[in-house]
Amino acid sequence: MNTARITQPGRLRLIIAAVIVAIAGLVIPLSQSASARTAEAAAAGDGPKPTIVLVHGAWADTSSWDGVIQRLQADGYTVYAPPNPLQGLAYDPAYLADFLHSISGPIVLVGHSYGGAVITNAATGDPQVKALVYVDAFAPAQGQTLEQLLTAYPGSCAVPANLNVVPFPGAPSGVGDAYIKQSVFPSCMANGLPATEANVLAVTQLPLSTIALTQQTGVPAWKTIPSWAVVGTVDHAIPLALQLAMANTAHAHITRVDAPHLSMISNPGTVTNVILQAIRATS
Repeated sequence: MNTARITQPGRLRLIIAAVIVAIAGLVIPLSQSASARTAEAAAAGDGPKPTIVLVHGAWADTSSWDGVIQRLQADGYTVYAPPNPLQGLAYDPAYLADFLHSISGPIVLVGHSYGGAVITNAATGDPQVKALVYVDAFAPAQGQTLEQLLTAYPGSCAVPANLNVVPFPGAPSGVGDAYIKQSVFPSCMANGLPATEANVLAVTQLPLSTIALTQQTGVPAWKTIPSWAVVGTVDHAIPLALQLAMANTAHAHITRVDAPHLSMISNPGTVTNVILQAIRATS
């Protein structure tokens, strides 16, 4: 009995020591794992995820962003694709700016084609907009008009001979709604897309008010907001040389893609990746 009384406390101390060692062995890896996660989060940026706002261009609608939206939502981002009224630079940027003011937190603003001119004006002075992404888009400088840019860099298929201009109620004198002729649309806007898809896009296009071509751009947002540009190398609507000139003036990070004017339809993965680059660089 005396021996049992002596050895039992010894065994208990051994058991306690073993438990302490085991717990320590668990705590150290957990601590290391937590440190790794902290470092990983710091590298990725620990701020809130930005909201992505996608602005369509002329002769298109919000559905042109479907492939990009699906990919961004799969990555957990909140995405909006508000309608672009296509009524000119005196109205459309103000419309978009009001929409942006309804969003809380950081924003990455993306514009296609004419939508690029809209975001250039809408985001000026807005501290919520952290990055601009231009997709086959206009990025005009202050005082420039789209007509001036297209005249300086000829080669666009969006010329008067390829447009149908129709009146609309209340239009100023000489102003109408311009459509790309359906016979021209596939080769002009959607070259490289399946013919059946291009023909549907030709029918469902939204018109651009002709006044949009002659209104001047204000102070461009790209002067103070970091910018990225997806440039379609086989774009027939905005010539490659013009896209590159505007992107370089805006000091944008340029990604070239073998795509038509609708690269967000033909190459949604590439466009999404550029948006994610902008997010990572500005978060």
